[in-house]
Amino acid sequence: MKRFLLGFSLLILSVSAGAQKFRSEKGSITFFSDGAIEDIVATNTAAGSLLNSSTGELVFIVPILEFRFSKSLMREHFNEKYMETERYPKSTFMGKLVGYDVTKAGEQNVKAVGKLTMHGVTQNIEVPGTIEFAEGKAIVKSKFVVKLVDYKIKIPTIVWQNIAEEVELRIDFTYKTI
Repeated sequence: MKRFLLGFSLLILSVSAGAQKFRSEKGSITFFSDGAIEDIVATNTAAGSLLNSSTGELVFIVPILEFRFSKSLMREHFNEKYMETERYPKSTFMGKLVGYDVTKAGEQNVKAVGKLTMHGVTQNIEVPGTIEFAEGKAIVKSKFVVKLVDYKIKIPTIVWQNIAEEVELRIDFTYKTI
């Protein structure tokens, strides 16, 4: 967490350097688990993020407790049994977006490269996405798969058919200039 706060602070400091900076306070993260008995979908619209469009630096923080499910029991199990939210209340990403031109109009393909921390485990990731700059905003989207074992998220054997070993994450942030 200290490394995340340091990175977040460095990005904030670079805001004062005059580069084009963007902030998103209500980004959306959705995960989908394709279970044999039923699918599990949850959405979190409380994620915050900063983007420096001149350097590509990107950080985000996701409060795990803010994921919303169709059933309250799913939310309870998610927070208590899988994500251990009391112990690991946030997920973070620190890295860069690469492969775009800030002067181009329209949607562009990008790659996010950096460190994703979830459930107390940090992994290097490289995921595809898109970015679009328009009217003082930046829109960043991505869809990728995460293996639960990579983040030491255990699936109890009694419910192994309900939870997929891999979950799909969808990221959707709309940024406004700072």
